[in-house]
Amino acid sequence: MTAPQTVPDRRAVVVDDEQALARLVAGYLERDGFETVVCHDGLQAVDVLRDVDPDLVVLDLGLPGLDGVEVCRRLRTFSDCYVVMLTARADEVDTLVGLSVGADDYMTKPFSPRELVARVGALMRRPRRDVTLAPARGGTVLEVGPLRIDVDAREVHLDGAPVPLTRTELDVLAALAARPERVLTRRALIDAVWGPGWVGDDHLVDVHVLHVRRKLGDTAEAQRFVRTVRGVGYRIGTGA
Repeated sequence: MTAPQTVPDRRAVVVDDEQALARLVAGYLERDGFETVVCHDGLQAVDVLRDVDPDLVVLDLGLPGLDGVEVCRRLRTFSDCYVVMLTARADEVDTLVGLSVGADDYMTKPFSPRELVARVGALMRRPRRDVTLAPARGGTVLEVGPLRIDVDAREVHLDGAPVPLTRTELDVLAALAARPERVLTRRALIDAVWGPGWVGDDHLVDVHVLHVRRKLGDTAEAQRFVRTVRGVGYRIGTGA
């Protein structure tokens, strides 16, 4: 009698024009339980991503056809899957641009495929730790003035209007809203959102906070909701 085959319940798309690297990354992800699709061109990637509806995308920044930033921007119009951006240039501008269109994490080439899989594992295992931060709030709906965060429904409304946040942006906002007026350090936000085992550049938090602020209509001068506490971290609150 033939044993039934195990069908992976997680799908990943690897997009990189370095074909050998793309196959290597796909192989590591398959051993970690993903069903994988590989493509090497940005234009092709957009069509593949629509068809596959992945849980994870490993996306190179420098692609023919469309670059990784534009692929990610288009992806975010129809999917909130996790995105890990790869870049061959350790340039902060590239990193910030990539994350500003909704990437959840980034890695600079050359990198260890095992470290990539570990980072992916941290993303995919993410229970919504922001919920556990808020036992006193009586559930998973968090409110800060006119801002309403429904963690279970994965929805944010400001003055009744929906705010389109990515998964990670919503988790960062909810982690702050779970402790109103309390200052959270970058490390505390990383532990709440990415998990205590996450390793990488903690300035990743700053980029996601900036993106959340932009979507909420905050500015660096008028920090209505997410406020910087210089030298410490961030807190959420309303009022002057």
